[in-house]
Amino acid sequence: MKKLLNQPDTLLTESLQGFAIAHADIVIAETSPRFVRRKHIANHPKVALVSGGGAGHEPLHAGFVGQGMLDAACPGQVFTSPTPDQMLAAAESVENGAGVLFIVKNYAGDVMNFEIAAEMLEAENATVLVADDVSLPADHSTGRRGVAGTLIVEKIVGAAAEQGRDLAACKALGEKVCRQTASMGLALSSCTVPEVGKPTFTIADNEVEMGVGIHGERGRDIVPMASAETLVQQLTETIDRDLSPQAGQKILLHINGLGATPLMELYLVFDIAAKYWQQKGIEIHRSLVGNYTTSLDMIGCSVTVTLLDEELIALWDAPVHTAALRWGC
Repeated sequence: MKKLLNQPDTLLTESLQGFAIAHADIVIAETSPRFVRRKHIANHPKVALVSGGGAGHEPLHAGFVGQGMLDAACPGQVFTSPTPDQMLAAAESVENGAGVLFIVKNYAGDVMNFEIAAEMLEAENATVLVADDVSLPADHSTGRRGVAGTLIVEKIVGAAAEQGRDLAACKALGEKVCRQTASMGLALSSCTVPEVGKPTFTIADNEVEMGVGIHGERGRDIVPMASAETLVQQLTETIDRDLSPQAGQKILLHINGLGATPLMELYLVFDIAAKYWQQKGIEIHRSLVGNYTTSLDMIGCSVTVTLLDEELIALWDAPVHTAALRWGC
């Protein structure tokens, strides 16, 4: 393992220190318990959005704390759920009279710990569970995983909260976005968790993990290495079957890098995916390409599609100012 670190067990703390200094105009990082919150809390009642999960997915979630998105984020150790006391402290630090909406990726540890925090929080609260990974069947025993579609939920609901929508409306909107969002990824390599010091799984040079998650877990299938056209088509066809967009439908197309894929390749993937849906009469109305929901140093990418309407377009376009996503401000 070759990584830029001092000690594996201090990496997260030192990284968050650097993040807070680099973006001191936007965020404050608390250390005991660990969470990141907006520097400037709204001076009027506003639904507070709180999310979190294991580190290693940067910029998700801390990179999306700021105007128009999250109010606070709780990072756990690498690929490990944050603890309930982190979530509770984060929620209490940003709640200001309109309640708290927890945005939770569908992983057992995250779900359990956020549920505990929600029960302990005295303020009114609700939860949106993100489960956009269509590589798993809808009736999977633990449900579908929450992956790159989480960003879409955080951005759209964050804009609505900024505009003053109440807790019930924000929860309903988040669930709507979840229903209209689907993602699937592939990996050309494993990733290396610093505390472990070796790749999480092995994969041959002529193999691809199809339907991979974001915690270094294996995909649903191992397929032969092939052209980008062939590989991406497996992602787009699966997403298309799940969402069933009709001709004339406007969509948001998000190509997400898993940490070690060059932008040159990500834009190639975007070109392939965009042409696939355009040939079906689908309009690529909004787009986002880059490393946003990563898996440390994994080589690979995911494709996310959200079915848009005028409400969602307006909320996506609304001003946002965070470390990793910003426009209109």
